[in-house]
Amino acid sequence: MLRFLRYRPTVSRLTYILLFALYIALALNVAFYRQAWSLLPVNTFHNGLVFFTMPLVAFSVMVICLALASFLRLEKVLTTLFILLSASAQYFIMTFGVIIDRSMITNILDTTPAESYALMSGKMILTLLFTAALFVALAWWIKIKPATRKWREAGLRAASVLASVLLIVIVAAFFYKDYASLFRNNKELVKSLNPSNSITAINSWYAHNKMDNLPLVRIGEDAKQKEAMKNGPHKNLTILIVGETSRGEDFSLGGYSRETNPRLAQDNVVYFPKTTSCGTATAVSVPCMFSNMPRAHYDEQLAHHQEGLLDIVQRAGIQVQWNENDGGCKGACDRVPHQNMNVLNLPGQCIDGECYDEVLFHDLDNYIDKLNGDGLIVLHTIGSHGPTYYNRYPKEFRKFTPTCDTNEIQSCSQEQLVNTYDNTVLYVDYIVDKAIKLLQSKQDKFTTSLVYLSDHGESLGENGIYLHGLPYSIAPDTQKHVPMLLWLSDDYQKRYDVNYDCLKKASTQNEYSQDNLFSTMLGILGVETTEYRAADDILKTCRG
Repeated sequence: MLRFLRYRPTVSRLTYILLFALYIALALNVAFYRQAWSLLPVNTFHNGLVFFTMPLVAFSVMVICLALASFLRLEKVLTTLFILLSASAQYFIMTFGVIIDRSMITNILDTTPAESYALMSGKMILTLLFTAALFVALAWWIKIKPATRKWREAGLRAASVLASVLLIVIVAAFFYKDYASLFRNNKELVKSLNPSNSITAINSWYAHNKMDNLPLVRIGEDAKQKEAMKNGPHKNLTILIVGETSRGEDFSLGGYSRETNPRLAQDNVVYFPKTTSCGTATAVSVPCMFSNMPRAHYDEQLAHHQEGLLDIVQRAGIQVQWNENDGGCKGACDRVPHQNMNVLNLPGQCIDGECYDEVLFHDLDNYIDKLNGDGLIVLHTIGSHGPTYYNRYPKEFRKFTPTCDTNEIQSCSQEQLVNTYDNTVLYVDYIVDKAIKLLQSKQDKFTTSLVYLSDHGESLGENGIYLHGLPYSIAPDTQKHVPMLLWLSDDYQKRYDVNYDCLKKASTQNEYSQDNLFSTMLGILGVETTEYRAADDILKTCRG
């Protein structure tokens, strides 16, 4: 036995890298492949190729990581780390069906010794013994043969990195749309891919807690409402609708050939056809929209621990309410009253945890009737969020056919995809019109106004690109061109001397962006503060 232990197999550094890269990519990602198999219908030759390229990509990534680490003689350290993270994560994924994300890291760190002990079992010990401890021991037991020709051996490792990169590029060239669709449709899938899930989750936890520990930066502490807004027979009520994934190209108000906005066309709204977003994803655009920072100088980390538009409005004495139907306000509503409408699970409006946007109006009429002063209501819609566009509208809004009734949007024809998306816009038209009708019904008590602005746009297969989220510098205009509109009641126009014809003329001549929202909302609500920038207030030049 001792003789056996003294014997240590010797392999080249490249062989070592390839062996352990193969083990991590294949054996420690069974949970990932099992989930991918169930989510990707492997019923065609093409889909079969997509599935079988996954281990190749995973193997290539591992080779790149370990080979680069080997130039610093850290391949054994990194191999150990990857094995421990991957084996542990895979056990909990397969045993408890958990996902590895920031909240899971928080749970782990908050777990008491008693709770940790309760998780211990014979199965856990054996599994981690044979998948982690044994292979970590093997990683350190195996000797790496000293290179007789160091430059040649280093060249081989460099070549392995280049070959791995080339293999990934080839797979992306042939199957990018399939990978993009699979991971966009099933966002939790990536959280079972080892060891990237654990590394990403730990990094997210660190970044999140680092920002949480920073002191809150207060802005607009001088905020107050103008006396002119307070004096009058009516209180003021504004609804701000934050759209989701609605692109300007598909709004007939902006010239789209299809009639996707039949109701709003009758509502005397001011539409701004030349409006761009701050980002191409909700997590960027929404915090940016509500911050006092323009896109050119937007600091995401600062935005997470700095007050925004709603804090200022609330400080000025205006009652704020945020109704949520899109998975969270990304920090924009953290310090004002807000409610997640999904949890209501209303019959006929919610399916499998997702709701039609009409849920946002639940009990809203009663809330308005009980307002004691001026109010701002924010409705955060799920809008046209993909890839399951067909789930965004009730069947009565299925006007454009045939539709793409699947989350595998790349398998649909361009006509089907556009039809389905346009049906979502038709439902957005209904939702915004419903909000306007609600405000009109309250004009005996309130001076009313409404703003609609989408967070970002969407790609519908143009040039082979789907969904959204590309880096802003390379994203197509379809992901950055967003719809924005304004509705002011006759009472608002008269009481605050707003020239509607002037606004309509400006809307066709000028270019706008989400940078305008902050000061425009302060102007509509009559909030005075040093944070207000008159140049960004769309209404400023059209007031008497």
